[in-house]
Amino acid sequence: MTGLAQRIAEKSAAEVDPAIRSFAELLAHECDASSVLFYGSNLRTGSLEGVLDFYVLLPGPQREKIWPRVSYREWEHAGQVLRAKIATMSLSTFAAAARGELRDTTIWARFVQPSALIWQRDDSARDATLSALGDAARTAARLAVALGPAKGTPEDYWRALFQATYQAEFRVEKPGREDSILSVNAAHFDGLLPLALKAQDITVARDGDMLEPQMSANARKDILQWWRRRRRLGKPHNVLRLLKASTTFEGAARYAAWKIERHTGVPVNVTPWREKHPVLAAPAVLFDVWRKQRRS
Repeated sequence: MTGLAQRIAEKSAAEVDPAIRSFAELLAHECDASSVLFYGSNLRTGSLEGVLDFYVLLPGPQREKIWPRVSYREWEHAGQVLRAKIATMSLSTFAAAARGELRDTTIWARFVQPSALIWQRDDSARDATLSALGDAARTAARLAVALGPAKGTPEDYWRALFQATYQAEFRVEKPGREDSILSVNAAHFDGLLPLALKAQDITVARDGDMLEPQMSANARKDILQWWRRRRRLGKPHNVLRLLKASTTFEGAARYAAWKIERHTGVPVNVTPWREKHPVLAAPAVLFDVWRKQRRS
């Protein structure tokens, strides 16, 4: 394996709690998946509390035009209730997005960050998933260099990347979110940029901690033009995904009820009607929570 491929394989083999692997296996068998990725803060902390984040990748072509499909699931394991947010899409579309071939601004930016391949159907699925993760690192790295300074630290380039991708998405992040990503995942990003650049024949001059990627003006121009097209569509795409999630987020009512009780201490009764119509039910639920808080 090349340096980047070896690094991706090693990082993706991170140890996780056996309960998380069991949950991933359950999800995979239910939809005949190719592979399952685990990511998010619980990967870093090892905690089973909160919501676990899974990407379930399916064989065959993408079935839905707006992806991924998002769902929420609770599963009791060894006397503990595990909660998960599950994104589902085809492995082929995931790989194309990681290569930067689609108009998506999320897959390569999300999966240049830490993730673990915790279930795969076979060696072929494993290789395809790891290859996609390597492509996500390549795509993110070359955009980071195009957006960043002519010469700087690796953090300067990653910071420029995450600032740009957050601004392109329809989401609210606290100022300095990119700094927290880099600080809590310092070991993951250490040395990643030069490897990802080398894997696509972009040489880097070093001067201590400073890097000077050797990218031609024409190459930088092409990458920035590629990025401008995706940046313009970033917010509309994210709005479409949010609108779809509001109607197809399986388990949305249970997820919202858990979040409300976790943050307010007020339990929410999830009736069949609320389960079926979470968006319509939301105003009455929030009013009920506000009223109970006033009484307490």
